[in-house]
Amino acid sequence: MGKRLLIVSNLDSNEPFGAFTRPFYLGQYLTEHFDICQLGLDCSSVDYAPSISVGSRSLKSYIKSVQNCIDEFRPDIIYAQETRPSIAALIALKLKKSQNCPLVLDFHTFSAYEYWTRLSSVNNWFQELRQCIKTYIAQGILVFSGYPIIAAGESTPKLISQWYGKNPQHITCVGNGVTEDLLRNDCSDDNDPYQKLRPSKVVVVVAPKTYGFPTNDMSVSMTIDIAKKLENSQQKINFIVIGRNKHDIEEELPSNIHFTGFLPSRNDFITHIKYADISLLPFSKQAVAGGARNKALDYFASQKLVISTPEGLRGLEEFRHLEHLLVTSYSTENIAQTILDAALNEAKYQPLSQAAYSLIKEKYSWGARAQSITNILLTASNS
Repeated sequence: MGKRLLIVSNLDSNEPFGAFTRPFYLGQYLTEHFDICQLGLDCSSVDYAPSISVGSRSLKSYIKSVQNCIDEFRPDIIYAQETRPSIAALIALKLKKSQNCPLVLDFHTFSAYEYWTRLSSVNNWFQELRQCIKTYIAQGILVFSGYPIIAAGESTPKLISQWYGKNPQHITCVGNGVTEDLLRNDCSDDNDPYQKLRPSKVVVVVAPKTYGFPTNDMSVSMTIDIAKKLENSQQKINFIVIGRNKHDIEEELPSNIHFTGFLPSRNDFITHIKYADISLLPFSKQAVAGGARNKALDYFASQKLVISTPEGLRGLEEFRHLEHLLVTSYSTENIAQTILDAALNEAKYQPLSQAAYSLIKEKYSWGARAQSITNILLTASNS
């Protein structure tokens, strides 16, 4: 019998993207080293270990569920991801007086910075400011708790140092990863979902509607503006937005942008990415995320030419302009011209996607990430 590991997160099987990805896939690979129990919002998709679905985002519900799990599962280590689950785990341990159970925290991002950066670009700035203050206090409690922290992006320790004046010596960076099905890159048995749009080039953007995360809304707006600039270009270019419905958009749309809605099938999602010609990360300066974007890793793993703004590469410092991808300015005009150039000169940029794929395959599998996490968890349990 291995050590018993309780993973507490916001895992939501109804939204199998974004925040779902990190706890789900890490949990899957951590079963090789621990006896796992997953506790999240909706764990119905967890088929590799016992799980508990809280069913509510309330802090009180999370605390009660963690307490029950401590009594019944009796974990040797608790691995809590994101702010609310981490606060719940911290409080549950204090209430249970379970001082012998190590707690390891995982910051997907530094949330207060995200909210602060978006203040000037959201409709309800007061609500955004309130969330900024709440997360600043909550993450501050976690930072000063003394428990080890795993950060999903290199920028998180720097921001913690700037915002709290604390040298983050107990923080280790372990980024996100990619799944084996993407690395295999085999879609020979699938049908091209863009057959009706050919021979035009297809640019894909993944922007699912995510709870409390307006960054993807900003990326959709930028994509629409870019599509308008290329609607009548010399090379026909169509934009595909995965994860959104057309009726979600209030503004007038150009003829060369299409919306798939939510793709519930993993194979369908992979096919839509792999048959695209270009993958786009259209994030403005205000569209901040603290950890590496899963969609960026998916693009690289699919051997697609990636075009990104600087913000789209946050947490992916190893990937460089003209070495692994094309990095633009934040100007929609510049992004549009870069896309057009890439569409007209596909062979010229093919080596970039191959270089990015090689780097992904070498360092960014979820299995490799889980091994790094295992070392941190075992160190915490033995200290």
